[in-house]
Amino acid sequence: MGFIRRFLEDPLGALYFVPIFLITITVHEVAHAYVAWRLGDPTARAMGRISFNPLRHIDPIGLILLFIIHFGWAKPVPINPRNFKNEKAGMAISALAGPMSNILMAFVGLIIWHTILALAINADITNERAISVIVAALRFFQQFAMINAFFAVFNLLPVPPLDGSRLVDYFLPPKLSYYYSYVERYGFLVLILLMITGILMTPLLFFGGLILAMLNFPLEWIFSFFI
Repeated sequence: MGFIRRFLEDPLGALYFVPIFLITITVHEVAHAYVAWRLGDPTARAMGRISFNPLRHIDPIGLILLFIIHFGWAKPVPINPRNFKNEKAGMAISALAGPMSNILMAFVGLIIWHTILALAINADITNERAISVIVAALRFFQQFAMINAFFAVFNLLPVPPLDGSRLVDYFLPPKLSYYYSYVERYGFLVLILLMITGILMTPLLFFGGLILAMLNFPLEWIFSFFI
């Protein structure tokens, strides 16, 4: 099992992954639900999906598979596009809200990481136990930022049912949009195939790293004045 192997190789990193994943998917799904509600669709709100309780968003099978093969999913947020003034625009904007929330969380994670580092350096801490706590905290928020950046990139892939497919559909003319909707029937199978073969790893690592670099660049400059 993937999680067990990862735990044996890196216990601390594996333990970090659990709370980070729960926070990541919860905020992601809440962003979908909240934006859809603000755009006129109360479906998700009525079903209690604008909640920071992870249990409302976890799909048991998706969670189990995540730990076994490192690929999983949360419960999709129910959205009725007929409640939007512009159906395609409403779907695209509410879909985009999820990845954007992850990019924002990655940015917050980097801010906290730089803050902890700056405080630790300025405090000139020498106590070994305190240093261990600081190192653990730095690693947590580094992993938090990385997972959120990669999660954003993953969800922006133009493969149904991922959020990126809603954005692609928005820009397609009606005829192509009609044919693209047929892809959704097989999108999940295509996605699993791409994950199993590892084809997605290169673009995920590249664009996830690019997002992190872009977010981190201004922070490095700002925090350089405090160290």
